[in-house]
Amino acid sequence: MKSTITKFYRTAIGIVPILLFLSCSTEDFLENENKSKLTDQTQWQSEGNADIFVNDVYSEIPRICTLAEQLDYYTDDYNISHYYTASNWRQGICQAPATSTTGVWGGTHGPTNGYSWETFFQKVRKCNTGIKELEANKDNFSEEYYNQRIDELRFLRAYFYSEFFMHVGGLPILTEPLDRNTMTEEELLTPRATFEETFNFITGELGSIVDNGHLEIKYNSGDPDAGRATLGAALALKGWIELFAASPLFNSGSPYLPDPGNFVHFATPDVGRWATAAATNKKFIDEYEGIYELFDDLPNLWRASNEYNSEVIWDRQIVANVGGMGSNYERRGGPTYVLGEYLTWGNYNPTQEIVDQFAMANGKPITDPTSGYDPQNPYANREKRFYDFIVYDGAPYKLDWMPEQDTIYTRIDETYANPDKTNQIDLAGSSDVGDSGYYQKKRLNPDAAPGNDASGQNDLLYRYAEVLLNYAEAQNEAVGPDQTVYDAINKIRNRSDLPDLPAGLSQDEMRKAIHTERRVELCFENKRYYDNKRLMQQEETMGVARHNMVIRNTVPSDNSGVWTYSVEPEVKYTAKFEPRQYMSPIPQNVIDQNPNIPQNPGY
Repeated sequence: MKSTITKFYRTAIGIVPILLFLSCSTEDFLENENKSKLTDQTQWQSEGNADIFVNDVYSEIPRICTLAEQLDYYTDDYNISHYYTASNWRQGICQAPATSTTGVWGGTHGPTNGYSWETFFQKVRKCNTGIKELEANKDNFSEEYYNQRIDELRFLRAYFYSEFFMHVGGLPILTEPLDRNTMTEEELLTPRATFEETFNFITGELGSIVDNGHLEIKYNSGDPDAGRATLGAALALKGWIELFAASPLFNSGSPYLPDPGNFVHFATPDVGRWATAAATNKKFIDEYEGIYELFDDLPNLWRASNEYNSEVIWDRQIVANVGGMGSNYERRGGPTYVLGEYLTWGNYNPTQEIVDQFAMANGKPITDPTSGYDPQNPYANREKRFYDFIVYDGAPYKLDWMPEQDTIYTRIDETYANPDKTNQIDLAGSSDVGDSGYYQKKRLNPDAAPGNDASGQNDLLYRYAEVLLNYAEAQNEAVGPDQTVYDAINKIRNRSDLPDLPAGLSQDEMRKAIHTERRVELCFENKRYYDNKRLMQQEETMGVARHNMVIRNTVPSDNSGVWTYSVEPEVKYTAKFEPRQYMSPIPQNVIDQNPNIPQNPGY
């Protein structure tokens, strides 16, 4: 666990004065102003005071690890039966809410990932206010400080825009705080920008930040500014948004539903957008490789003690055991019962669909008749990532906080005296026990026992493996499977002891290989939802039932028979997907208040 003093998110008003004064003499302390009562004038008189504001903007990054509803609930990688918004969404229920909301219990507004229309613009307003005040008080700061903080705030603004853009499409572009006392009604009622205009704003800001070079390329563990924006984060985000927008949902010229305002797609398709995305990601690889590189120990990539390792590009800082700043991710996921005790809510239940994507140890997919896969012994001789990421029936389970190893069984065992006190599959979805026959192991902090605010593991938002995957996909679409595409994918495969991809793949074969590699490598990192969306796969993946592994004994009275493995469809919900669900709706009150904000297609 990291020291709470080094976490600069704690420099919000009322907390940072304590930290700033730790190194002061008593006399200096008594003479220092009370920074818990900063005014508009004193806020910007010094770099220390200004940082209180800037650091508070960083705290606006949602703590994904604490969200009740992960984006993966909206994909074919998780089977979740709780009464979340995702449970309605998977049944085709998605409509414009009356007001802006991120509520998850029974919501019908679609995925938010911690953003609502209201909270998004609050974040943007903070960025714009900080930029405006830094510019107005420039003489109070060193040139280096000024340049760095301006570009940090521009990055955060672009980051917030990118996150909401991926959910709703075109957005009003605001670069200064709105003020009803000085602005006209026309200025206040900023129109919704098109998809392309919003895309250009985000990528233009990020490109400018990279070109300026005012930020560090990367921070490492122990650096006092670790957690601040970097050139690496700006370039990686630019490359990802370019890949996202180059994809079929937005770049085909034919929107998924009529979109006369071009709010959810480019008005004109351009295959050259793949090449642009490839070039940006290649720039990252060429200029920053060595500073960023794959972390050797993949399962421990998320361990708190390994924060800011070589693979980490952009994350959100988390502090354990501090009210409202820690993570309860381990409370929500993992096996429900550990060493006979009820410890987690068992929320993260991988589906058979994602489990089947993991290759055999020889690198062959399980669908290859020469792979050695046995459907009645499905967990033998699988690739390393399978054992690192998935808790399956009969899996040994030992995290560092546990006093001893456990074995997790998800099979239906009728001989067990109290089946409600085991991890065996809950097909009815009536309890916290998993619904799919699997639990998640990836991303659980091995040092933190399940509990509220118990984990200090940072939210890892972008990592170098994703840059390699982004490049491989974009380059394959732009020019085909050249050697650089093979190199990027094979680096990821080799880290997990998989052999190189076969030589001579066609563009389509490479495309499928990249998509599979991406799905496995990035599973449970809230990436699958965006990939399903941009590749127009949601009708195919979410319009059908997901599947569970149900294991029964042929002689259930005493388990003297054979354990049989049966892949069966989920039963609690009837899956449905409507095209309008590709983008989330805009709240009705937003449209009522600003006639320049048209609704998304289908709502």
